[in-house]
Amino acid sequence: MKEQDQRWLRHAVQLSERAGIETSPNPRVGCVIIRDNQILGEGWTQPVGQAHAEVQALRDAQQRGHDVRGATAYVSLEPCSHFGRTPPCAFGLRDAGIARVVAAAGDANPLVSGKGFAILREAGIEVLAEPDPALAQQVREMNIGFFHRMETGLPWVRLKMAASLDGRTALPNGQSQWITGPDAREDGHRWRARADVILTGIGTVLADNPQLNVRGTDIPRQPPKWVIDSAFRTPLNSHVTQGAALTVIGASDNAQRLALQDAGVQTFLMPDPEGKVDLAAVVRALGKQQCNEVHVEAGAALSGALVDAGLVNEILLYMAPKFLGAGAGVLALPEMQHVSQARVWQITELAQIGPDIRLRCR
Repeated sequence: MKEQDQRWLRHAVQLSERAGIETSPNPRVGCVIIRDNQILGEGWTQPVGQAHAEVQALRDAQQRGHDVRGATAYVSLEPCSHFGRTPPCAFGLRDAGIARVVAAAGDANPLVSGKGFAILREAGIEVLAEPDPALAQQVREMNIGFFHRMETGLPWVRLKMAASLDGRTALPNGQSQWITGPDAREDGHRWRARADVILTGIGTVLADNPQLNVRGTDIPRQPPKWVIDSAFRTPLNSHVTQGAALTVIGASDNAQRLALQDAGVQTFLMPDPEGKVDLAAVVRALGKQQCNEVHVEAGAALSGALVDAGLVNEILLYMAPKFLGAGAGVLALPEMQHVSQARVWQITELAQIGPDIRLRCR
């Protein structure tokens, strides 16, 4: 790849970072149009239902008074090729007279994958696809939930936990505020903010009455909340019923479910053969609702059940430099007879957040 291509392709990827969380379920994409090493126009994905990055870049060029015919478009992701909420971006680039397209990554969406490049090539446009593996991986990481959902039909499930060095999340009396410091809590809110859904269990709702909203971070919308509550025990005056939309998932119909519905709470029945909530069915339902990322903040029982069922893709663990002694553990997992039975995770990031440590594991 030429040095100029590398420079502007990196610029397109940087532009994609400006796209907000409200682009979901669409991926975050950046585009810059170049001629003679000069920017003619640039853009990034707008909130869902609005213009994609390529359209934004073409509009920007028009507003600047530039003719883009014969120019090169650098995009972080393959231009879309299907009619959805907006027309195909590949058609827009073609019709504008773009002569060359350089894309950091291909689109994992089966409706697009390779088809966007094919439309461009059929129009006589030169296409350079995925010339830099590192940039392609960067685009994937930025849109990890989108790629995972396109490839599996399931959202990317991220489990957030906070614990002491000896793995305690609360004291025996239930006190858990605050194990980690304010920096770690602020960082946790930023991870909440990027999620399409925040998921918790009835145990956490009854014990802690959490708000489960995003605070301290300026965002255009609060993520909706889902509660796993087999008997529909969620109190109507609990904090989770306030603010963003609430969905409660139960395992059997009862009067409490009707009370929640009458209060405007969405409810679903997803029982498993044992009369509990079918967690795999919940994750599948979230995928069908086009959720890219699910952020889980729950107690040891639900967290352990999700991990045991293989439904967690990533763990976000904040560890405070404290020892709490007796108390609640991080995960409730089935008893093992041998160390070789342990589930092995890979640490992908280790960062210090204030006095605490944040581990990311996959």
